[in-house]
Amino acid sequence: LLTSFAATLTYDTLRFGEFEDFPETSEPVWILGKEYNALTERDEILSDVTSRLWFTYRKNFPPIGGTGPTSDTGWGCMLRCGQMILGEALVCRHVGRDWRWARGQKQREEYISILNAFIDKKDSYYSIHQIAQMGVGEGKPIGQWYGPNTVAQVLKKLAVFDTWSRLVVHVAMDNTVVIEEIKRLCMPWLDAAGACGGAGELNGCLEGACALAEEETALWKPLVLLIPLRLGLSDINEAYIETLKQCFMLPQSLGVIGGKPNSAHYFIGYVGEELIYLDPHTTQPAVDPCEDGQVPDETYHCQHPPCRMHICELDPSIAAGFFCRTEDEFDDWCMRIRRVRFCEHCSFVAPLTHFSDSDRLERFFDSEDEEFEILSL
Repeated sequence: LLTSFAATLTYDTLRFGEFEDFPETSEPVWILGKEYNALTERDEILSDVTSRLWFTYRKNFPPIGGTGPTSDTGWGCMLRCGQMILGEALVCRHVGRDWRWARGQKQREEYISILNAFIDKKDSYYSIHQIAQMGVGEGKPIGQWYGPNTVAQVLKKLAVFDTWSRLVVHVAMDNTVVIEEIKRLCMPWLDAAGACGGAGELNGCLEGACALAEEETALWKPLVLLIPLRLGLSDINEAYIETLKQCFMLPQSLGVIGGKPNSAHYFIGYVGEELIYLDPHTTQPAVDPCEDGQVPDETYHCQHPPCRMHICELDPSIAAGFFCRTEDEFDDWCMRIRRVRFCEHCSFVAPLTHFSDSDRLERFFDSEDEEFEILSL
């Protein structure tokens, strides 16, 4: 009882105190591709932030692996940030970026399904259990802290089993986005058409030996693009600050995961020189769905003014995320990202190119983020 009370007290304290109110400023506020006026749209800003899924440390969940930890306090912050950036992708995929959460409102079926994908139990698609156990294959024992690249690689692997969302999660390594590779991943029927002698023969092939499962013939599988980056050595290079801000202005933005050394945050926007973020470092009791299928969801939404930190405090190792529901959205992202530059000689994603089959990038990194290529100025 005392433990439960302490957890509730901690959460209530976080909700109703200790946080600065949102600043009154004439500078624009950007939240995941949407621009706000802090002087006239404060309620809209807070509603948008509150509607993002907030995944924090939890305790008293079933042991990971049957005999492992029952809480991720102290080690699971980057895993929770990975859940948040992917949770935003699922929100965009199933209920739309403009969907808003309100306390006590009747829950949409799609929203319940999204929450169930993250419930802290072994059979949820993106539970702490699944992420921690899949991370073992990336060289991370259960209970060890992750970097942005590791959690990106794990989410890529787990998404394959999510037959409901049918996402393509692609991790762009070496600061390189290979357009042709992504289009083949998101439109697998292109390869089938090539194998059958060209797109003109696709329909005939589908009736015969080259038939694909129905879900494989969709024109475009929604894309979650995760780009691990290193923006400096020990501190963020000031040359990248404006470019990082521009990432939050793109309509395809899913935000950024990163933070400070061994202390991860989910960054969703900025105002002035401050980044706006959701902080997973709050331990709350694990949640079980109700018998009627509803999920008690108040602790999955941050109901206090969002946290802020000066952009220069950001650890240089990050992963930026983007969501493209359609091919047109991906083409639009490619056009926009070419205009986003870290400096005069180095593009944000360098280069955006087409590669032949022999040049396709299939590289996996089992080592941690400090071994990433550093963009030179």
